[in-house]
Amino acid sequence: MGSLGRVSEKTLQHRIDGPEGAPVLVLGAALGTTWHMWDRQIPELTRQWRVIRFDLPGHGGSPAHAANSVAELADRLVATLDGLGVERFGYAGCDLGGAIGTQLALTRPYRVTSLALVSTSPRYGTADAWRQRGVVIRTNGLDPIARTAPEHWFTAGFAGAQGAIVEWAVQMVRTTDPGCYIAACEALAAYDVRSSLGRVGVPTLVVAGSEDTVTPTTDARTLVAGIPDASLAMVPGTSHLAPVEQPAAVSELLIRHFSTAWHDKPGPGTPAIGAAAPKPQIAPPMPTHAPAAIESGLTQPAQVRGGTYEQGIKVRREVLGDAHVDRVEAGTDDFNADFQDFITRYAWGEIWTRPGLDRRTRSIITLTALVARGHSEELALHTRAALRNGLTPMEIKEILLQTAVYCGVPAANSAFAVAKKVIEEETTPEG
Repeated sequence: MGSLGRVSEKTLQHRIDGPEGAPVLVLGAALGTTWHMWDRQIPELTRQWRVIRFDLPGHGGSPAHAANSVAELADRLVATLDGLGVERFGYAGCDLGGAIGTQLALTRPYRVTSLALVSTSPRYGTADAWRQRGVVIRTNGLDPIARTAPEHWFTAGFAGAQGAIVEWAVQMVRTTDPGCYIAACEALAAYDVRSSLGRVGVPTLVVAGSEDTVTPTTDARTLVAGIPDASLAMVPGTSHLAPVEQPAAVSELLIRHFSTAWHDKPGPGTPAIGAAAPKPQIAPPMPTHAPAAIESGLTQPAQVRGGTYEQGIKVRREVLGDAHVDRVEAGTDDFNADFQDFITRYAWGEIWTRPGLDRRTRSIITLTALVARGHSEELALHTRAALRNGLTPMEIKEILLQTAVYCGVPAANSAFAVAKKVIEEETTPEG
């Protein structure tokens, strides 16, 4: 019988199974799931390991203490393990759980003995897509995400034959705290470790379902090509939640990996381990390239583009979206380069980053100003930004009603038409 652990704002809800004194193996769950996604691995794994599973914030019965980055989730897991007296451990994670494992291997290399990344990517889709998912959830709740989860998580054949598991999956997502789910979307929007994979210094098994469209096999091969001591195992006829769809196959892979690759690593100040053994070639890796550095397309000398510029381009992308900024940069030339540099450094690097107002408030002010001046094109852009910054369609409606009094009915009438179109585009669930 497993034991349950208490949780605070700095730790994670967890469950412990397996014999005391055995090596510790930590299992991380996917976004929208609970530790129960690993239930069918527990009987086999607990024969050799003391297994610790944890729930993400707001998932299952976990308190809704939202975390906005993968790094913060990793920190909370480490705090949880510190409280249990666990110093070294093996780690297997699926989806967001895999991202947490990669983060641990990069930032706590002397804590992790061996790593398994199941249905995991070094970068999950695009930042724009994750932030739009947050907009959809704020407007429609989690029900649209819950209803489409089975088609993303399981193959059609499995879903058709396993109605009870499909219903379990839908209810798991539906009962997740929306705010914590949105925070996790923000965490994945900012997550990108492609250029850091070479620093993962533990033996790593990458497990991919051959039919996974959420984290496709190309993502798995990028991990294998980038991590110095990694191997790839493909699970045929399987989609994203491979531990649920093919529990026996995943259990066998994990047991084989952690039984043979549980390497002790030296702590800081001790001699380094010798060179890793040649990488097993379970499946041939494909070459990958490190992501290109963000280029602005501007022609200014480097000294002009200091910290304020870099901070500005980061905030501009977060608020307006990568797609918009990419279009702007593609259209930047010698004629408008100085103007784009001015906007990035002054508006985004200095004003939008000031601590006096949060981004929601800045969006409210910006919408009002744009209505007053009749800037419809910018109004559309900043309506999207307002949704990303946490305003709901109802709040935007109230802002526009307020502008009708102080900016004039004709201006507000035009603004309602612009905002309505944008809101419909941004808040309509896919599928």
